[in-house]
Amino acid sequence: MMSLRDRQINALKQMLNLNQPEQKLEEAVPVWKVLIYDRLGQDIISPLISVKELRELGVTLHMQLHSDRDSIPEVPAIYFCAPTDENLGRIGQDLQSGLYDIYHLNFISPITRQKMEDLAAAALLSGVVSNIHKVFDQYLNFISLEDDLFILRHQNSDIISYHAINRGEVKDTEMESVMEIIVDCLFSVFVTLGTVPIIRCPKGNAAEMVGKMIEKKLRENVWDTRNNLFESEASGHYSFQRPLLILLDRNVDMATPLHHTWTYQALAHDVLEMALNRLVVEENVGRSPAGGTRSKTRAYELDNKDRFWCQHKGSPFPRVAEAIQEELEQYRTFEEDVKKLKSTMGIDNESEVALSMVSNNTARLTNAVNNLPQLLEMKRLIDMHTSIATGILNYIKSRRLDTFFELEEKIMCRQTLDRSVLETISDPDCGTPEDKLRLAIIYYICTNMSDSEYNKLESALSAAGCDLNPLVYIKRLRSYTRIAEIQHNYEGGGTKTVSMFSKLMNQGSSFVMEGVKNLVVKKHNLPVTKIVDELMESKQSSQTDDYCYLDPKQLKHTEQMPKNKPTFQDVIVFVIGGGNYIEYQNLVDYVKQKSGAGVNKRITYGSTTFINAKQLLKQLSLLGQEVYS
Repeated sequence: MMSLRDRQINALKQMLNLNQPEQKLEEAVPVWKVLIYDRLGQDIISPLISVKELRELGVTLHMQLHSDRDSIPEVPAIYFCAPTDENLGRIGQDLQSGLYDIYHLNFISPITRQKMEDLAAAALLSGVVSNIHKVFDQYLNFISLEDDLFILRHQNSDIISYHAINRGEVKDTEMESVMEIIVDCLFSVFVTLGTVPIIRCPKGNAAEMVGKMIEKKLRENVWDTRNNLFESEASGHYSFQRPLLILLDRNVDMATPLHHTWTYQALAHDVLEMALNRLVVEENVGRSPAGGTRSKTRAYELDNKDRFWCQHKGSPFPRVAEAIQEELEQYRTFEEDVKKLKSTMGIDNESEVALSMVSNNTARLTNAVNNLPQLLEMKRLIDMHTSIATGILNYIKSRRLDTFFELEEKIMCRQTLDRSVLETISDPDCGTPEDKLRLAIIYYICTNMSDSEYNKLESALSAAGCDLNPLVYIKRLRSYTRIAEIQHNYEGGGTKTVSMFSKLMNQGSSFVMEGVKNLVVKKHNLPVTKIVDELMESKQSSQTDDYCYLDPKQLKHTEQMPKNKPTFQDVIVFVIGGGNYIEYQNLVDYVKQKSGAGVNKRITYGSTTFINAKQLLKQLSLLGQEVYS
């Protein structure tokens, strides 16, 4: 089965091939063209197609729609943008200025009839109707980050953020427009997948609103004989393969997104700048004249062609550091072999060698030459991951993140604590005010606290210089939702410390791990994964039994669960209000555990946007300020 990411890449490549199926012939010369996109179009393309691949597809130039552009005659111009009034106004200006001879207009989501007529009027006025070759609705209004991971927005994600959905003074019309954006994007996901899901969602929150709106939109399309985007589905041939869409509200679990984490990808997202598979790392580059250290920032692209990243992004950090060390040793062995080969052939001093001298080494030489590109790529990846891991290690040490992670795991799994939470918050050497606040909120969510204990917690946080607004909001949230259920959802987890890093204690390692605990995480299912497990297997549960059951392919709208409870192989989990890599990794681990022996399950995780704890605290702080106002 093709992943959502593969399908989106195929759709984009077809669009870049002027909406013709891709030419399979290797020697086929592509048509040269220019690509013009808006910010959203750029966010969709950049994690999927590199600049090198764009060039191979014939794109000689790619530019922002709202930038100053010169006229380029005789070359097709492919536009890829949202059908907003601002964007259509700019396209109208381009038509009037006659910037290009051939226009292929591709809209990320469908353009309304009214806007289409306005665009036609602008083309008529500029006398360029014949220059517009194609206008396409692409239904690509989402961003794929991995084969099984997508978000709806990166830039301008504030309009569908946790804060936007949970604001106290939000008007009904504003809430509706937020929900419409989410539904429009989710509809694109299912058009790209070419399948109509069965929908499950809890009642009485944003997830139910989205569930009912997406079900209505899918139903209208499925039963529209003139404009059905799911034609292969209409015949019912594939009904046994239908996926399950589980819609959840972020409030279902507020502890996990604030939890300090221990796996490579999630740590990178938590402590470094990471967005759209691009990481920014601050590297030390020596001493400054003033005596301090000089640093510069470097950006790294992380993609699924990076073998090391694919293998270790879900691994605990100490294991990643060991793996980098192992790769480095392997690389050095290869390097030594090449040096030995040079010396046996007598070319240490770069002198020309007679053919007879190399005849017996020809096979070895050919092998070394063939392996050279591989070796250079290996070295590039080792350097890149050393730099990323060093950046993460510096934060672990300076903020004592291993201590926070271990303590939070124990709180969430209701184990006895070696050290009290108040003691950690009061320790000036332990973490930043933000780290302490995250720990305090998790402690508050996962324990039944008396008023006097809560007041002590607040005083300790104030003394440590923390912003109390996020805690105020969580207290209010807990008073009127079923957040208390989360307390029972983390059982079976926890950590154990294993003996110190054997490989990293050898001299010569770039990772000095002294003072960092080598924590091994026990496998356990987080609240979202538990819900997925119950719904995927149609298990009886007090938590999910009252979830809505919506089927857009039923002629009549019904919320009744069928008598023969179906189980599902393919699930799309979507969190409204922000997702995170901790939940994503937990679902990946769950699928690995469930699959095998002929069973092939697939879970795709999506959310309105991806936020780390720092970004979530900022939003909770704004919501907390509203409580006082």
